[in-house]
Amino acid sequence: MAVTDVLVLRALGVGDLLVSVPALRGLRAAFPRARITLAAPAGLRELVALTGAVDELLPTTRLGGLSWRGAPPSVAVNLHGSGPQSVEDLFGTRPGRLLTHTHHDYPGLDGPAWRATGVHEAERWCDLLGYYGIPADRTDLAIARPDLPSPAPAAVVLHPGAAYGSRRWPPERFGEVGRALAAEGRRVVVTGNAGEYALARSVADAAGLGEEAVLAGKTALPELAALVADAALVVCGDTGAGHLATAYGTPSVLVFGPVPPSQWGPPPGSADRHVALWSGSGADPFADEPDPGLLRITPADVLAAASPLWTVRERAVARTGR
Repeated sequence: MAVTDVLVLRALGVGDLLVSVPALRGLRAAFPRARITLAAPAGLRELVALTGAVDELLPTTRLGGLSWRGAPPSVAVNLHGSGPQSVEDLFGTRPGRLLTHTHHDYPGLDGPAWRATGVHEAERWCDLLGYYGIPADRTDLAIARPDLPSPAPAAVVLHPGAAYGSRRWPPERFGEVGRALAAEGRRVVVTGNAGEYALARSVADAAGLGEEAVLAGKTALPELAALVADAALVVCGDTGAGHLATAYGTPSVLVFGPVPPSQWGPPPGSADRHVALWSGSGADPFADEPDPGLLRITPADVLAAASPLWTVRERAVARTGR
């Protein structure tokens, strides 16, 4: 059967998209002549284009919201989750073939079993494709830089927000890190979405920074990508900003908790550029309050981790001019 259309479901956020890049590239290599459509939120469109692996984005914000209107795709790929809703959504498109994990609600499905723990998210999806004979390199996480100037070239980027309270390192600690780095003469900016302006402002205040340092709500996703790509350092939690730093090879200190970096952190062999701090806790990742293990990580820990990373960025600037 000739593969003409491949539909991929990944209706999640920035970090979720970026860890799926190796799998998307594997699909691109396996089906070079097919049209690959990614069902994902519309706000990711410009970032999706930077992967170089997808032809079209089908706006999809949630399970149950997949609105495929064309002929049945030759292949549908479930990069969203373990099912059954994601499986049901893709079955609804009547694909010629469905690549997914098995689920007891669909006993006739062929596929690997879902592993709830002990596997990195990027590896999970590469392993899924590998089950079907499609190779993918889980370290192939780089994406293209947007053709935009950075709003703060060579700055230190502090990104204090996170999707859940359990992953939010306290703003006063971000502020302490920012104050120390600014005292060294480094430009420091604070990022976030429009709803995180007050959080970013509190970090800037704690760091002794002015309003010009607060970029929360002032950068769309492509500008944020350009900012991270050209940054001297990124300091954040387990968030999309950290995955952007990994994608661009920008030095980063990532404050993890409660989910371990072995599941969502930078790839193996990148410790000279990306340092993931984790205290060993494993609490509820969807809780409203910061994970107790996250709170055991101090500003001194972050500053110590950042210290050897400056030479990495300085060498990159000398080599590329950026």
